[in-house]
Amino acid sequence: MEFAVEILASLLTLTALEIVLGIDNLVFISIMSSRLPVEQQSSARRTGLALAVITRLLLLASIAWLAGVTAPLFSVFDHPVSLRDLILLGGGMFLLAKGTTEIHATVEGVEEEMRHAKAASFVSVIIQIMILDIVFSLDSVITAVGMANQLSVMAAAIIIAVGVMLFAADPLSRFIHEHVSVKMLALSFLILIGAVLIADGMGFHVPKGYLYFAIAFSVGVEALNLTATKRRRRQAAQASGD
Repeated sequence: MEFAVEILASLLTLTALEIVLGIDNLVFISIMSSRLPVEQQSSARRTGLALAVITRLLLLASIAWLAGVTAPLFSVFDHPVSLRDLILLGGGMFLLAKGTTEIHATVEGVEEEMRHAKAASFVSVIIQIMILDIVFSLDSVITAVGMANQLSVMAAAIIIAVGVMLFAADPLSRFIHEHVSVKMLALSFLILIGAVLIADGMGFHVPKGYLYFAIAFSVGVEALNLTATKRRRRQAAQASGD
């Protein structure tokens, strides 16, 4: 009985952790899928999340290889560089470039023109999502391995977490793209996460708690802003009706 309670507690903790660590992945998938025609966006999000769970399970099944990704390959100015560092650096630079490009398109008002003039193919979007899945999954799986000893518990937590994200993907994506300020905030998160990945890859570890606190605080402020905007519109409508 005690063993079962311990497994359940470990499963719940890991599932919550996987959901939190998967938020940035979900935001990226929502942003990338918006480059596709409307009828393909939902399918791209589902495919991206399916690839995320496959990637994480494959990494989980390769625990021996996973332990080796932190082994030093070479040194730069006495700083040992591992495969994990190179993956984080590449992923961070990709996020910085992608976030900056998307913000430019949104601010300059050329988003729709870019979508029609340079329509992204379904395959290219999925490939970009798959590349970032590996980056986001790496730390997530390493954390899971460090917190639980049973492979089945870790796999169940990953599957449940991705299932929750799959359920939330379409509503979150609609909400982001219906509110320009929320989309800008989400893109800013991607740039922030990219900078943190680069810092981590260079040996400057930023505690994830600081990152998620900043994101939670910004989301709280934006929620208040949206509520105030909705109230002002309702009051203006009532005033014009009178």
